[in-house]
Amino acid sequence: MRLIFAGTPAAAVPALEALLKSRHQVAAVVTRPAARAGRGLKPGPRPVADRAAEAGIEVLAPAKPSEPDFLARLREIGPDCCPVTAYGALLPRAALDIPRYGWVNLHFSVLPAWRGAAPVQHAILHGDDITGATTFRIVAELDAGPVYGYLTEAIRPADTAGDLLERLSTAGADLLVATLDGIESGELEPREQPADGVSLAPKITAADARVDWRKPAVAIGRQVRACTPEPGAWTELDGVRIKLWPVEPAAPVPGSGSPASGSPAAGSRTAGSGPLTPGELRVAGRCVLAGTGTTPVVLGEVQAHGKRRMPAADWARGLHLDGRSAVLG
Repeated sequence: MRLIFAGTPAAAVPALEALLKSRHQVAAVVTRPAARAGRGLKPGPRPVADRAAEAGIEVLAPAKPSEPDFLARLREIGPDCCPVTAYGALLPRAALDIPRYGWVNLHFSVLPAWRGAAPVQHAILHGDDITGATTFRIVAELDAGPVYGYLTEAIRPADTAGDLLERLSTAGADLLVATLDGIESGELEPREQPADGVSLAPKITAADARVDWRKPAVAIGRQVRACTPEPGAWTELDGVRIKLWPVEPAAPVPGSGSPASGSPAAGSRTAGSGPLTPGELRVAGRCVLAGTGTTPVVLGEVQAHGKRRMPAADWARGLHLDGRSAVLG
């Protein structure tokens, strides 16, 4: 089939690579315009656009996919189907109607669970054990189109959103090619999604990524992993923003007993330390502990605003935290 592929970030590159190696022809690529950020508002990276340029493929980057010139170019190219992976913009009906077989999206969840922009992050944030990827035909309603196929993937205890997305993008690329093969041969027909089990996965903002140390340790651990690498979990110390990488539960004192689960002091005593209030920091050897609503956590790597990323112990030593009271907030 003659294809136009739509995708923007690095997570969409494996799908493009798989399509380039398939029996189908990628005639053009649609991507979002380069976002400008940082000092001088320099254009950000464009992984899909860059890979397409390397392959000598035409790149279309409309500010809005409803632009008349963009729609006219789609009609000129005349795709049979438009596969999509993490494009990042809603497609208008005028665009959806152009290809004979429609627009086929590779979405990183098992639909109808986690419809929306951040399915991988929400799966980790909510403690799911299993997630996956789904191919479906795009319709006007968000991620609600009929499904062609899916795969499942276990969420590992230490997975960050970046780890999980990398595995899903690789496995999902093969699923997307198999879906297009099935559509072309006529052997694959989409099935409507079930009405039950719908959950939403809106974009996680920087405000959502701020850690509330009053929450249980397990919830904080999930939040930090779900926000790694983007948008990055964070907190503040003395008014300075601190970016966090994954944390681990602190080891309890041997023989200290087991306080009632869910109580503020449950498991909140570690070797060489007394109870910690939510957000309270304590240095114990090479460990930097932070109190939560339940058990303390051990901070991993951190990055203070304007500084480099470093182990929490090095950061704490530079701030002379050992021996003084400090509370994250």
